[in-house]
Amino acid sequence: QVQLVESGGGLVQAGGSLRLSCATSGRTTTSYAMAWFRQAPGRDREFVAAVGWRGFSTRYADSVKGRFTISRDGTKNTVYLQMNSLKPEDTAVYYCAVDGRPLTIAANFIPNYWGQGTQVTVSS
Repeated sequence: QVQLVESGGGLVQAGGSLRLSCATSGRTTTSYAMAWFRQAPGRDREFVAAVGWRGFSTRYADSVKGRFTISRDGTKNTVYLQMNSLKPEDTAVYYCAVDGRPLTIAANFIPNYWGQGTQVTVSS
C-alpha cells in the first residue's frame, strides 16, 4: 500500500505561480508513474499531467500545456507540479495519483492510488 500527501496549495492571483508537492510513503514509488488530477466544484475529476517512472516521459492536458511542469525526485519519492501563469479556471482541488503497475510511461498512466488533495484557488 502507498500513501500520498499533497501540499503547496493556496490562494494566488491570476498570473501567479504555485508549486505543488506530493510525498509518498509506505512503498517506494521510484518504479511507478505518477500524475496530478484536479476537480473543480460541480465538475468531474480531470487529468492534468503525468510523469513516467524514470521521469523522462511526460504528458499534459491541453489546458495546461506550456504553463504547468510535472517533475519527480526519485530519491525523495516526491512528485511536483510547477504551475505558472495561473488562471481562475485552474481553481480546483488538486490530487496526486500513482499508477500501481511498475515501469509505466506517462502515456499509459492509470491511477490506482490517490492522495487527499490540496486546494488551489486563483482569484481574478
